[in-house]
Amino acid sequence: MQKKMLIIIGVIVVLFFALYFVIDYKNDKALEANNPYGTTDLEQATIDQLKDPNYDNQILPKDLIAEVESGKPMTVYYYSPTCVYCQKTTPYLAPLAKKMNVDMKKLNLLEFSTAVPQFGIKSTPTLVYYEDGKEVRRLEGQKTEEEYKAFFEEYVLKNK
Repeated sequence: MQKKMLIIIGVIVVLFFALYFVIDYKNDKALEANNPYGTTDLEQATIDQLKDPNYDNQILPKDLIAEVESGKPMTVYYYSPTCVYCQKTTPYLAPLAKKMNVDMKKLNLLEFSTAVPQFGIKSTPTLVYYEDGKEVRRLEGQKTEEEYKAFFEEYVLKNK
């Protein structure tokens, strides 16, 4: 009886190791193919979104700072892959931005939460429009598609 228990425990341990290596291999492949973050030390929630087209057009903090300081008009969507409100908002906000031809940059705060304190992002999702090196307008929290459309029409599209 004790020998059977050891065999069962051994099989379970081998299965856990196999599962670990399969997941690790899958993550490595995802990081090789679609990684705009400049690092391989990413949270699992970020890795899971790498192939999702709703999360393309990422901007790194240093590039965001440079572009805002340049005075160039830009729209930035601050989100976190673990934020339930972001998970509900992104599937309609990202396609809306594309449909309206808005170049909406995305900054993942799960990966870069402390990288841009000067922008005062306190919650997610947050959509911000910058112009002349300053914030012009901000929408915080989950909004309706109509509210985002009105935001794009009033602040972004009129300045193209």
